[in-house]
Amino acid sequence: MSNRAQIIVGALIVLSGVFLLLSMWLEIDVWAVCLPSALILLGVWLLLRPWLMKTDTGIRFMLLGDVRRRGEWQVADEEIWIGVGDVRLDMSQADVPPGETILRVIGFVGDVRVVIPAGLGLTLHSTALVADIRTPEGKRDAILTPFRWTTDGYEAAERRVSLEVIRFVGGIRVNYPQV
Repeated sequence: MSNRAQIIVGALIVLSGVFLLLSMWLEIDVWAVCLPSALILLGVWLLLRPWLMKTDTGIRFMLLGDVRRRGEWQVADEEIWIGVGDVRLDMSQADVPPGETILRVIGFVGDVRVVIPAGLGLTLHSTALVADIRTPEGKRDAILTPFRWTTDGYEAAERRVSLEVIRFVGGIRVNYPQV
């Protein structure tokens, strides 16, 4: 997902540059064309999105606010769309089904914090303009760079979570539970 997102963002930047250059040379008001086109593309994408996802994937949309999951909760395939806010997922007591569960966090600005118990496989894919990422192996700052991190033995784990984070600016923290 992160490579595909990076290709899409790169293509959009190149197309924007080409449109702006052409508008300067041809003296055309590019915003009079681009804004309606962008709204049409966004609408088409929103209409097609349900057919591109698994049928049992939950979607949560929030413009402002935080999502907090801790204690006993059921982990299931889900997309969390959040404009500005933090997402906290404490999986130390969560019921994670066997196999792979896919969680996507998509938003503008905010942090994602994840607590994973021993034995749970986690793979993290992050795409952001600017990201501050901390895993048990250390800290990394990523600027326009996709980031991938996977726990040891992910593929062999009975219960696995694939966490995909797409943000404009944000931080990601992965911790093991405090004992």
